[in-house]
Amino acid sequence: MSRAGLEKDPRDVAAMFDGIARRYDLTNDVVSLGQDRAWRRETLRAVAARPGQIVLDLAAGTGTSSEPLADAGVRVVPCDLSTGMLAVGKRRRPDLSFVAGDALHLPFADASFDAVTISFGLRNVTDVPAALAEMMRVTRPGGRLVVCEFSRPTFAPFRTVYTEYLMRALPPVARAVSKEPDAYVYLAETIREWPDQQELGRIMVRAGWSQVGFRNLSGGIVALHRAVRPE
Repeated sequence: MSRAGLEKDPRDVAAMFDGIARRYDLTNDVVSLGQDRAWRRETLRAVAARPGQIVLDLAAGTGTSSEPLADAGVRVVPCDLSTGMLAVGKRRRPDLSFVAGDALHLPFADASFDAVTISFGLRNVTDVPAALAEMMRVTRPGGRLVVCEFSRPTFAPFRTVYTEYLMRALPPVARAVSKEPDAYVYLAETIREWPDQQELGRIMVRAGWSQVGFRNLSGGIVALHRAVRPE
């Protein structure tokens, strides 16, 4: 499997995730030291979906982030570029309506969803403002967007340690649990190149979202951004 490059060609990104789909959730658990579970719980709280509401879960992968929504009575649509990821998820949860789709060209009608959420996937698209605009298109007026993404640790000394971990320690750790450690080199590089919390907020505002705000998780390793589509 060839790893994707920082130009983030959708075909390369999809192929890369297809190659790591089977052990993706386990590897995430290991390389995040189990923190990914807490980050996903906070994302669910931020989405705050009620039973009967319709939520689009973008970059859903194997559906790990979609399952708690479905179990709470929310009508969730897991959507991902990687058909390999979706196949793994469908085997585990055949009751979920997994959909293959590109964040830049979503296969849904305007104003289809009460909320859209994307976890650890926005940094993998080629055009972030266009993806945010597309998410707004499929969100009903007054609906909300929740973005959970890696960000910039706020404590400078820790930020240096964290960057060293990403580029030096993460690939060997990934190698121990995944047959495709090069994919995690790519993921580390995309984290390092990603804008900080404030800049992502400004990008969301320029894309047309209102009431944009964020809060840091794990000292800023991850940031949870929330926004509303204007009425």
